[in-house]
Amino acid sequence: MITRLRYILLKWLLATTARLPFWMLYRIADIIYIIIYHFAKYRREIVTKNIAESFPELSGKERNKIMRGFYRHFADYIVETIKINHISDKQMRRHMTFENIELVDSLIDKGRSVVAYFSHYGNWEWVTSITLWSRHAINGTAQYCQVYRPLKDRWFDNYFLKLRSRFNSISIKKRSVLRELITLRRNNTPSVTGFMSDQKPSGGDLSHVVKFLNHPTAVITGTETLARKLDMAVVYIDVEKIKRGHYHITLRLIAEDCSTMPELSVTDTYTRMLEHTIRRNPDIWLWSHNRWKNKVLFPSNDTRPNDH
Repeated sequence: MITRLRYILLKWLLATTARLPFWMLYRIADIIYIIIYHFAKYRREIVTKNIAESFPELSGKERNKIMRGFYRHFADYIVETIKINHISDKQMRRHMTFENIELVDSLIDKGRSVVAYFSHYGNWEWVTSITLWSRHAINGTAQYCQVYRPLKDRWFDNYFLKLRSRFNSISIKKRSVLRELITLRRNNTPSVTGFMSDQKPSGGDLSHVVKFLNHPTAVITGTETLARKLDMAVVYIDVEKIKRGHYHITLRLIAEDCSTMPELSVTDTYTRMLEHTIRRNPDIWLWSHNRWKNKVLFPSNDTRPNDH
């Protein structure tokens, strides 16, 4: 009963918060920043270590500036994500703009489904608003999807699934993505599917070691494998934060036909593009993720590190 009451109160709090105007939400975010940075020191050791190891060329003052910027942005991310529950399509189009959406629409015109690489950068929950820009999404001639890992807490899992469906895309569990995309293909429904591919591989996942942010880094290869298996084109979602609460995304082609590229080159290209995005504005990547918890080494015969 106590647990149920707690969730009822939480549901009311989140719904009420979502109705607040942006200027008030960002005042709340300012308070959240003070709490998580100065008092709770949320994952401070991990954030400090990740930034220091990624940017050894920077001074301590410069790295601290990135760290403070991360916590400020993370507080913004929290209130912005809650806002999805009560934001109009018109408002969303003002706050998240898309450039080169014609790339995706033209690929679908050619009968190609699309894999879209993105990451925990900017506000990744707002990326689902791509459906407000795509001609095929608006006309209902393509299905937009995103792959997700279910949360342990069932209430929060349902909450985030609702948020992610706000703009008429569907969420597919990681373990069933191949089956679901094959079903769409058999039904002659072109799809655009977002894969969050910047976290460390899960246990049992195939991985590939690259140099990324000054670390030997195991990266997920399953996204590329699936794109090759289903003959899907591949694009990169390049995010910029224009100002507080305003983001701009440019869609960039990685491969129209993966079969013309060497194995793992799609993964390598995504990793380089992501590193470029992060270095352009490091404040808004998810530094609190323990990305390099498990140390890895380059294969002894691998001469590629200096190329990445």
